[in-house]
Amino acid sequence: MKDFFISYNKADRQWAEWIAWQLEEAGHSVVIQCWDFLPGCNFVLEMHEAAKAAERTIGVLSPNFLASMFAQQEFAAALVRDPTGEKRKLLLIRVQDCQPDGLLAAINYLDLVGLDEDAARKKILAVAGGKRLKPSSQPGFPSTHAEMQGPRFPGALPPIWNVPHLRNPNFTGREQMLNDLHAVLNSGQTASWLQALTGLGGKGKTTLAREFAYRYQADYDLIWWVRAEEPASITMDYAGLAAALGLPKMDSPDQVVNAVKGWLGQNRKWLLIFDNAQDPDALNRFLPQGGGGHVLITSRNPNWGSLASLLPVDVFEPTEAVDFIRRRTNQDDHSSAQALATETGRLPLALEQAGAYIKESGIKLSDYLARFRKNRAEILKRGKPTDYLDTVATTWNISFQAVRTKSPAGADLLVLCSFLAPDDIPRSMIAAGAEHFPEPLASAAADELELDSAMAELRRYSLITGVGDNFSMHQLVQVVVRSWLAKDELKKWSAASLDMLNGAFQFDENSQKSWEECAPLLLHALACAGYAEVHGVASEIIAEILNNAGSYQRHFADFDEAKSCFERALAIDEKAFGQEHPSVARDVNNLGAVLQDLGDLAGAKRCYERSIRILQKFLGDDHPLTKKAKANLDALDSQKF
Repeated sequence: MKDFFISYNKADRQWAEWIAWQLEEAGHSVVIQCWDFLPGCNFVLEMHEAAKAAERTIGVLSPNFLASMFAQQEFAAALVRDPTGEKRKLLLIRVQDCQPDGLLAAINYLDLVGLDEDAARKKILAVAGGKRLKPSSQPGFPSTHAEMQGPRFPGALPPIWNVPHLRNPNFTGREQMLNDLHAVLNSGQTASWLQALTGLGGKGKTTLAREFAYRYQADYDLIWWVRAEEPASITMDYAGLAAALGLPKMDSPDQVVNAVKGWLGQNRKWLLIFDNAQDPDALNRFLPQGGGGHVLITSRNPNWGSLASLLPVDVFEPTEAVDFIRRRTNQDDHSSAQALATETGRLPLALEQAGAYIKESGIKLSDYLARFRKNRAEILKRGKPTDYLDTVATTWNISFQAVRTKSPAGADLLVLCSFLAPDDIPRSMIAAGAEHFPEPLASAAADELELDSAMAELRRYSLITGVGDNFSMHQLVQVVVRSWLAKDELKKWSAASLDMLNGAFQFDENSQKSWEECAPLLLHALACAGYAEVHGVASEIIAEILNNAGSYQRHFADFDEAKSCFERALAIDEKAFGQEHPSVARDVNNLGAVLQDLGDLAGAKRCYERSIRILQKFLGDDHPLTKKAKANLDALDSQKF
């Protein structure tokens, strides 16, 4: 006969093993599924025989246990053997907050909820009927051994642990990503033990890795955080790990690295986190060649495919972003949270920075939103995030300066793209517009291989993303990049983007192919025209682009947006040329056409008549443009007012 059979739900296995270990260490005999039931056995029969052959049954009481069909059968069998409870055949040990009902409600349970390991052990052994095993001095958790000598007390950190910072209490979302990461690391597939979390600085890679370490700490006996920016910092953290492992002192850094790699290759249940790694080749020499552990890498560089499996980290999902900012600020302003999520592009660092600013200044979420809209670049430099070393602006400035050092053309390309719409930027448009750029970007854009190199350097820091002809740039990266430019630089790059778009965003109104080719350029045309207006660049080119944009929108029946473009173009040309000029006539005629589309026939008539007067004055009655304007008016007059 065994002294105890331990009944538990699989979700409480760690508790069950810990209880079983304490009992056997105290001299009791135990039957527990995860130790005693061999693969291929009849599970139900084994459970029945074990419960029948043990003097007492222990139920590991939790919500999972109460919901388990098999657990109910096991404690029912114990109750049949001792219906009055005199022999104490059934011992319930509560490990999570729950309320037993039915027959279990009448049975007193041993409560471990809220106890530390020593107190929990003493209570179990006392109730089990053994000696009190109280040591002469207070026992402590193991701190110098890599492998635990038994199951760890649930909730206790691994004996070797150096994860920086406490667990983030505001961590929100990412559930699917965490679950997928845990699943793939434990899948047993080739190279699945080594995963790289990649993405733009500020997307939360480090926070995600830290949350993984805390959430799954029970899976490991060793979790070690390695600062991976430089080989020197990796070597220093390996030296710390060697000391924690109790390895002999060595004469050289290389010996330390090799000793740690050797230990990892021979042991299991460890997790290494290489944070902010830069270069796969530089990191490769520090990685163990085997063992029963896992490696997580966080990096802005997406080029880890030859070394690790990739898990790109993106911005928050819309609901995650809203939940995070409401939780971070303790303000239940859903509409402002939703608007701020949109304004920040759902970037985790920007939202954390917003939360820190709101908490520090004591303002409302709606007030921060108004400040952000008014002065984005400046506010992105303020509000020190709690769980980050740097603000958004500082984080990206470090990357930008690194790019500037290695690829001046790449840095210039990033600046140019900050004057465009953030998504679907055509590489082909950049190449075709080379003549409009200052050096060194002009030469790089005109050379296929040099442009490859410039873009590769930006991809290395995830400052741009995407494959094929189109790539993207986060909207806040654009804001921050523009904030670094002096006034003359703003004007120079705004003009370059405007000239590029003016050359690209041209179409033949009678060609469907031409309309289709211009479709990807519309948002970029509107963006660069807007920046050019702000910085006072080439007004006549702005007006031309806006007229083309309005014509495109009108062609696809987006009449309100077309009207806005024509009105902006008209205001620009009137300011540049006065009330009477052929360019003004063009703008007024286009505006009349869209007013006619919108049903404002009186407004359309006034526009057509004004256009005809200007064209007659400058071009005469027989000019094709004058005749076309008159034809528009005649067609309008045929309609009933």
